[in-house]
Parts: sequence; structure tokens; C-alpha cells
Amino acid sequence: MKAVVNTNFQFPGQTAKYVGKVRDVYSIGEDYLAMVVTDRISAFDVVLPEGIPYKGQVLNQIASKFLDLTTDILPNWKVATVDPMVTIGYRCEPFKVEMVVRGYLAGHAWREYKAGNRTLCGVTLPEGLRENEKLPTPIITPTTKAAEGHDEDISKEEIIARGIVSREDYEQLERYTLALFQRGTEIAAKRGLILVDTKYEFGKRNGQIVLMDEIHTPDSSRYFYADGYQERLAKGEHQKQLSKEFVREWLMAGGFQGQEGQKVPEMTPEVVNGITDRYVELYENITGEAFNRTECADVPARIEANVLNFLKNLK
Repeated sequence: MKAVVNTNFQFPGQTAKYVGKVRDVYSIGEDYLAMVVTDRISAFDVVLPEGIPYKGQVLNQIASKFLDLTTDILPNWKVATVDPMVTIGYRCEPFKVEMVVRGYLAGHAWREYKAGNRTLCGVTLPEGLRENEKLPTPIITPTTKAAEGHDEDISKEEIIARGIVSREDYEQLERYTLALFQRGTEIAAKRGLILVDTKYEFGKRNGQIVLMDEIHTPDSSRYFYADGYQERLAKGEHQKQLSKEFVREWLMAGGFQGQEGQKVPEMTPEVVNGITDRYVELYENITGEAFNRTECADVPARIEANVLNFLKNLK
């Protein structure tokens, strides 16, 4: 199966195209977006030179499933998943913050803590915590949504003081974030997993806050296997993870962390196929369902036909 790393469609009513690190987003008229989740893969804010077959399908189908499982908490942007790699949804006005929520001290939060910082995004952390330890309660550590470059940590009070989000809206975002994280935690527990941290993006449509983009995917979330978690924590060992972290670790072992002058290690067919297999494993563990590798000789043609067929019937 050939990876889809670029798309170039011209849909009826198309007004714009946005190319992100992984997603190609087509604006349809004033009200809709067609989000194509490509097989591109990024790490350290760099798009890697080889695509990963089926990765787009994995991410799109996980996000679609979790969007459906959280509609009782708040509405979301999704209208329909029209292709294994495409979701069509409502255009929303995005909030310019990402709501990062953490239930455990891992990743960026641990690196800050290890460096001696006890306040993260305005949230004070207790002394004596260990890497990957469960926090007393989940914390929200928002970041700015940078148009270019890296997102930056920011506190609730700074967001409000700078007028990025109103206090009323921000406090509603906090409530939604914690409710979504609780739902994700419960679903993960049924699969023998721990939802460690994740991020959510929100916007407004017709004055109402809605959930946007992906949710609870391995690209936006970190999962641990629950089995053996306590034993590994007690011994100070690395946790068994279910996330994109394995790609970062492979890159770091090859001397690449996104810095100037560094070169991405060779992505041989064996490496690429191995990453595909890991993403399929992620899908099956997170959803509890078998992954159906949709074989197709011409995936872009399939995508175009499926989107066109849906748009014909869209009022």
C-alpha cells in the first residue's frame, strides 16, 4: 500500500486549502471543511521524509470514534466520516489555545519538574513526585496555538489578561476538558490502558463552543499499559507506552531531535512497515476493534470519489 503524503483536490465550492503537518484541510463554501488525514508523520515539529501507510486511516478512525463517544459532553465539528482518511465537518472559529490536560507527570511536564520548576502554566506541583507518577488531580496546562514555530506554555490568567479567551469561555473550556479527559480515562481503563495526557482544541460555531480536530489519538495523547504500571513505577523503569513516542525514541537514537544540521535517519522499508504495524497495534488497543486495512490501488481517487459523492447530497 502506497502512503498518501500529498493531496491536490478541487472540490465543488472549494474556497481554500490549508496544509498542516499531517492534515490537508479543504474549505467547502462558508460552512464546511473536508479534513484529509494524510500518511505524513511529524516529530520534533518536522515532517519526516517518508509517509506511513495506513497512519491516516488509523488517526481519522480513532478520532471519529471518540468524537461520537463524547457528543453527550459537548457538540463537535464532525458531520460525517466519508472515507477511511476523511472527515467532513463544520467550519468553526478556533480558540487560539490548545487545552493540554495531564493526569500523570510525564513528557514535557516531567522535564520541567526535573529541571526544578514547580509551577507549570500557573499550576503549582507538590514536591517529591517521580517521573510518570499519577498527579493528585488532573491539571490543565494550556499552550498557545502558534501559526509558526513551537507552541508555548501559558497560564490561565495570562490567557484571560491578554484577551486570548474571555474568562467565561475559558472556564467553560476547563470544564469540558476535564469531562472529556475523564471519559477518555474511563474508556482507556476498559482496554487495560492509562490515559496519561492529551490535548483538545475547541472553537465556536453559531456562538456555541464545539470540540474540533482529533481526540484521544496516539498523535495527540499518551497512553501507558496499566498492566505492570505500578511495578515499573516502583523500580523507576520506563513505562510501556502506547503513543508516537516510539518514533521520537527511534529518531533520537539516530541522532535527530529536530535541531539545525541534524539529519533524519534513513527510513528504510523495514522501518516504515514497522511504524505502520505499531500504529495498527495502537488502533486495536485503543478501540478494542480489529483494524481493517482498506486495500486500494489509487487512494487519492477513492478519497475524491467519496468526498464528491457526499457533497452532492449536502444541503
